[in-house]
Amino acid sequence: MEASRLSAMDEGGFAAVRRVVSDYVELTKPKVQSLLLLTTVATMLVAGSPSVSLVLLTCLGGYLSAGGAGAVNHWYDRDIDLSMERTASRPVASGRVRPGSALAFGLILAAISLIEMTLFVNGLSALLAFSGFLGYTVIYTFWLKRTTPQNIVIGGAAGAVPPLVGWAAVTGSLDLAPLYLFAIVFYWTPPHFWALSLLMKDEYAKVGVPMMPVVRGEEETRRQIVLYTILLIAVTLLPVIGGLFGFIYLAVALVLDGIFLGLAIQLQKVATRPAALRLYLYSLGYLALLFAAMVVDSKI
Repeated sequence: MEASRLSAMDEGGFAAVRRVVSDYVELTKPKVQSLLLLTTVATMLVAGSPSVSLVLLTCLGGYLSAGGAGAVNHWYDRDIDLSMERTASRPVASGRVRPGSALAFGLILAAISLIEMTLFVNGLSALLAFSGFLGYTVIYTFWLKRTTPQNIVIGGAAGAVPPLVGWAAVTGSLDLAPLYLFAIVFYWTPPHFWALSLLMKDEYAKVGVPMMPVVRGEEETRRQIVLYTILLIAVTLLPVIGGLFGFIYLAVALVLDGIFLGLAIQLQKVATRPAALRLYLYSLGYLALLFAAMVVDSKI
């Protein structure tokens, strides 16, 4: 009996520790991080032939910085997260992690990232990663998200920083080439996120977040998605015009762009939730495949 009771206590203690670890990992928004890290690694491979250790150290610093921003976002948005079905179970909103602990965790991760990248990668990549942290927390979360429907357009620059970090990690500098990749992610963000906001319109309206569909309406949002998709297509061709990539990338980009535009136009015409969901899900694969094409083109 005593042995079984101790075993049960051990199992309960392990489960509690596992839950705490899981909650703190969730604060870093690992699902979002995967796409950010993919663009980082792809850019590093385009920029040169980095060692495995440099790639891992850069990804570690990038994850810590972006993860810190995610934790600060959980802390700041806990009030509206609690009122939205999609986010009510988040660690801070649900009360599993104390707000102060989440804030401290986020700031510590950002500080560790800055130190780690300065010591083991280079100062420029460290500063760029930290600028992404500040952009997502101060500019997007604290300032823009609750004040303007252009929040994701301007604030999206923070999510476009990883290619700059990756390029700087390999070369120690920046030139026009990584700015092309920054621009691609920057112009990809509005149609990607607005497709999601169409699905979440009622919840955003309930908590007073002025996302595009809430303030300008669904019809205008769908029009803006088409317009930004056209801008995105133009931007994806700039690296070819600038001589960074060749035929392989161009062919893949044209196919991916054509599908993206087709789905955006379809959403404008049919205006249904399944159409918005299709565009949102496609946009995730689109960015991953586009950056994969960059790597293949640069190595062949």
